[in-house]
Formats: sequence, C-alpha cells, structure tokens
Amino acid sequence: MALIGLLVLWPVLLVVALLIRIKMPGGPVIFKQRRVGRDGRLFTMYKFRSMTVGHGGSSVSVAGESRITPLGAKLRRYKLDELPELWNVLIGDMSFVGPRPDVPGYADSLSGPDREVLRLRPGITGPASLKYRDEEELLARQADPQRYNDEVIFPDKVRINRFYLHNYSFVRDIQMIICTVLGRRMKYDNELI
Repeated sequence: MALIGLLVLWPVLLVVALLIRIKMPGGPVIFKQRRVGRDGRLFTMYKFRSMTVGHGGSSVSVAGESRITPLGAKLRRYKLDELPELWNVLIGDMSFVGPRPDVPGYADSLSGPDREVLRLRPGITGPASLKYRDEEELLARQADPQRYNDEVIFPDKVRINRFYLHNYSFVRDIQMIICTVLGRRMKYDNELI
C-alpha cells in the first residue's frame, strides 16, 4: 500500500519538493530525524522540511513560531509534510496506523507498563495523532508549552496508545486513516478523537 501511495502521489511529492526548493532555498527538501521505533530501536524518519535551517529550537513545535516558514505552516496544516513517511512504511520502520514515533528522550522516559507502547510499530497516524491533530495550536495557547506537553499531552498520548495496543482493530485502523485524510473526528475509547 505504501508503494502504491508513493506511485500515485509522486506528482504531489514533486510539486511540494519544488515549492520547498523555491520558497525555502538554502536547505534540504527532506527533513531527516532520528526517532524511536518498535522495540526502542532508532530509525531515520523522513518528512518534508517545514522549518528554517539551523533553527536549534525545542522538540515541541508551537503554531506561529518564527522557525516554521509560511509554506511550512501550510504543509503542516494539510499534513503534506508527512508524505515522505510513506517511504518509512515501505521499508518497515513505520506503519500507517500506530503511535507517532518520538524523539529520543521522550520514549526513554517511559517506565513500567507505559513501556509496552514500544512494542508497536510507529505510525503515520493513530488515535493520539487524531486527538491532538491541533497540538501546535493547543500548545500556542499555553503559558509554558514545553511543560504542558510533558505533563498533560505526552502522558495522555501514552494512555491512548496503550489502549490502542490492547484493543487493536483493523476496521478502526481503516477508520483512523479515513478520518486523517478527511480531517474528521471519530469515537474511540468513549471519547471523540
């Protein structure tokens, strides 16, 4: 399916790559970052670059930050920056649905039963991704975005991902993919995500 996605979407990938090259010169088109994958193994995740080069910012992105370029903000809003992750799915580092892969530091902080989420292959989308699809805007409204992420959002994502691990359903995975593409919400574990 990832190969079919890449073959079908290659014109979109090409247009986005050209726009990045024209609107955000002086840096790579593809952003590469080490992330924690299944069983805690590190892998390189690929996305379209949406930030300025050499920004040196936090691992938590907040809407309206100066390091996010105007084109990058649009790519993020429509999730187009995620399209290169189809390559990660194709080579087996990621799946379509699962927990978003964390940067080292967050996954390392998992302890006790929370570590079981590392048994899952990370996904392009998933229940926590759907619930926090507007995460950057939510963080922008906080007095201390990093602290809010660490104390509220991250623990809630772990809770949701643990529920996903123990209540996997192929039908729900398809629902999550459709909701991601259409920007819709769905009922999951007695909450709207």
